[in-house]
Amino acid sequence: MRVLIGGGSGFVGRELTRLLRDKGHEVTLISRQPGPGRITWKELESRGLPPCDGAVNLAGENVLNPLRWWNERYKKDLFSSRIDTTKALSEAIAASSSPPHSWVLVSGVACYKPSLTAEYTEDSEWTPFDLLSQLVKEWEAAAFLPENAAKTTKQVVIRAGAVLGRDGGAMKQMLLPFWLGLGGTLGSGSQPFPWIHVSDLAGIIARSLEPPANTEAPNPSPQVYNGVAPAITTNHEFTKELGRILRRPTILPVPEFVLSAMLGSERAVILTQGQKVIPLKTLESGYQFKYPDLTLALKQIVGS
Repeated sequence: MRVLIGGGSGFVGRELTRLLRDKGHEVTLISRQPGPGRITWKELESRGLPPCDGAVNLAGENVLNPLRWWNERYKKDLFSSRIDTTKALSEAIAASSSPPHSWVLVSGVACYKPSLTAEYTEDSEWTPFDLLSQLVKEWEAAAFLPENAAKTTKQVVIRAGAVLGRDGGAMKQMLLPFWLGLGGTLGSGSQPFPWIHVSDLAGIIARSLEPPANTEAPNPSPQVYNGVAPAITTNHEFTKELGRILRRPTILPVPEFVLSAMLGSERAVILTQGQKVIPLKTLESGYQFKYPDLTLALKQIVGS
């Protein structure tokens, strides 16, 4: 199988590329910079889609980039880096004379409204309620193929939670303060914390890239999977378990107003609020999580 990956040089992209190549698949990355095994976004737009059996988009500016101040330019980059690349890929697929059998977009769980009680599955209805949920709506809409293209290409959307792993993602920023004994709950700590190990997210994407099992035309609507671990965890539980495994104290909570001042209130909600997200369709698809619970995941990540 030949797979084309937008944003393949990032944290999730590196894990997915390794997994696919280990399975014997050929991977081509779409990147801003040319190089071996790559094409550029400009080449995609000018030359069209190269021959491939599956396409994935993982491209997008890091929402929690600590080096960028929360302002209008940054917000514009968050939208354009996701929507423009997704639209470029979906339009190239639609225009291709030999389109891939699978097209996968990885978006996020920010579409689901934060709640301490509500539980969300892939079938839960939602409407945008803030900036980040509006981003998810426009992002997913950009991936939607026209009816004629949807007859030949399976469309999949994976809504990922916080992605945890050794060499990037959310853990990269968390580990240093914990090692220094400065780790603590964020805000109240009671907010749900939907997460997934990077190996499982890559596994769900790889499974979604497989050809449709039957010979019937693909469903014109995207298949949606929640890319989160089945274990529901709060920020407090996550904090205490990480501190326990690292053998470090977790006694310094970070108040919500501090996070809002540091990150901007629209961005701080990612950390101070959360959703109980259930991977119902993911489990029904037959995917078996390598890291279904937090202890297993954290022990693998921090090497205990």
